[in-house]
Amino acid sequence: MKITRINNTHFTSDFLSKFHEKTRNSADMTDTIVVPRTIFKGYLGIMGGTTLLTLGGILNKHAKTSKALSIAGLLTSMYGTFAFVRPFIIKDAKGVEKGK
Repeated sequence: MKITRINNTHFTSDFLSKFHEKTRNSADMTDTIVVPRTIFKGYLGIMGGTTLLTLGGILNKHAKTSKALSIAGLLTSMYGTFAFVRPFIIKDAKGVEKGK
């Protein structure tokens, strides 16, 4: 039997469509969460700052590079923290959703 003659597309598409029908949750398709842009920037800032701090710690043999990465990481994390909490502290800040 030659492998090139085996045709399993019918089985695969049939199996996947049945699997999709049984596992699909209609709420997953329509539910959305409104996240202010500043909170998203906050997540990015905190994650980026943590990455820069880690790189600064790994490269501690290179003093100037390590210090620069650590300072950049601290500043980025501080901005991320500010961007994350700003919508909760300043209710009328630009980018904060006012209605539901």
